[in-house]
Amino acid sequence: MKSLIAFLLGTALFALPTTLMAQEKGGIINVATIGEPPTLDPMSSTADLVGIVTQHIFETLYTFDKRWNVTPLLAESLPDISADGKSYTIKLRSGIKFHDNSDMTSEDVVASLTRWTKIASRGKQVAGFIEAIAAVDPATVKITLRQPYAPLTSLLAFNNSAAIVIPSDKQDEPMKDFIGTGPYMLKERKADQYIQLVRFSGYKSRGGESDGYGGARHQYLDEIRFVPVPDPNTRVEAAVSGQFDYVDSIPVESFDKLKASTASQPIILKPFGYPVFVFNTKEGIAKNIEVRKAIRQALSMEDMLAAAFGNTDFYTLDGDIYPEAYSWHTDAGVEGNYNIAKPEEAGEALKKTGYNGEPLRILTSRQYEFHYKMAQVAAEYLKLAGFAVDMQVVDWATLTQRRADPKLWDIYISHSPFLPEPALIGSLSTSSPGWWDTPARKAVVDAFTSEVDSAKRIELWANVQKAIYDEAPFMKIGDFNAVSAESNKLEGVDPAPWPYFWNASIKK
Repeated sequence: MKSLIAFLLGTALFALPTTLMAQEKGGIINVATIGEPPTLDPMSSTADLVGIVTQHIFETLYTFDKRWNVTPLLAESLPDISADGKSYTIKLRSGIKFHDNSDMTSEDVVASLTRWTKIASRGKQVAGFIEAIAAVDPATVKITLRQPYAPLTSLLAFNNSAAIVIPSDKQDEPMKDFIGTGPYMLKERKADQYIQLVRFSGYKSRGGESDGYGGARHQYLDEIRFVPVPDPNTRVEAAVSGQFDYVDSIPVESFDKLKASTASQPIILKPFGYPVFVFNTKEGIAKNIEVRKAIRQALSMEDMLAAAFGNTDFYTLDGDIYPEAYSWHTDAGVEGNYNIAKPEEAGEALKKTGYNGEPLRILTSRQYEFHYKMAQVAAEYLKLAGFAVDMQVVDWATLTQRRADPKLWDIYISHSPFLPEPALIGSLSTSSPGWWDTPARKAVVDAFTSEVDSAKRIELWANVQKAIYDEAPFMKIGDFNAVSAESNKLEGVDPAPWPYFWNASIKK
């Protein structure tokens, strides 16, 4: 923390004159995050932390409005889709510049989407459906599919494993130059200290009103500084004292303490999403489907949620992937496969698999404290079932690196917001860590993604959820509400699962 405090003090001392001169422009804010992002290349990572930071630097062709509809960002309008659903013609906005002041053209978009299909898990998800990505003219791109693929525009809009547009001559892997089209550009990154973004003077915002992640993006702030604060309790104290302008991921048990603060106020997203245990279906003991089912049979989702969130104001026991308020809601496959909490019976089932005491490696992090608390409860139930549990507690950046290697883990713990399109769920991609790739998955997921009729897609999603419960590639634990904190001096930040600050400013 010494380096963090020194940085903040240095910021206050050296930035004061600039801040005073820039009040009309919004000044400088410091944002506390759960840790250091493993990369600033949003194509190569599905970590939310990466998306939170990089969405200010890079942009996609589309994004989501406040109703979670796909809306244009770098594209001029929604794509012109052919009658057979196999051709997407995309007109690009004119006058868009990259941070190196070069002009964005269709050549950049084609190169970027090609890179996306090769290195991004969500790009790989759609790559098999793509026949060609081509420039029609400098302002038009055409994507030709082998068969209809309904989630395409949603995948192009998502800021997670994102289809960002970068210059055609900056397509290195790994990324060397962090040059996007976003309202802010990278000035400096000091590992484990801060990521400093500054206003891009050549930015061209969309017109109209701001609308979720869509619409106008105002550059009121001169700078945004993301500061890693891995310890949850430190984040709480920083929020209560007003040390930061925004603090992400506050443990819910600190809600009342934060509410009593005179410096900050809590922001609650209800419902936010769900914690998830992802299995390694490629290697190790969890490769055996019967072992995965024995793990699920042993666990009490209710006890894990209670340990993680304490008060039912912050969680709901629910095995359906989407809650009742969502059009995707279904209970297919849930009955008899959720919140079983029978470790003794699970132990009998485990013996039949030939399990021989190998360590069950659970990968988790304390930077998301609720992950760790769920892991602790799970470990006790699994021990009762006869598992030898090896709980590996690492920082979040390390976890996101280790989960990419199937030799290193059996379960990793994560969470997801409720996504507007189920095909965005990472575990449905065969290239996502977990590597669920079976004939049953292919049959139901391909049928779901190739159907363009929205009513039929809702019905087909039920088949996908049933397959998830039949084959147990991952386990949903329940629904939860997320808490963050905002300084009373900050305005213009709308509650969002991936908080953004292009419309934020400092109150006068």
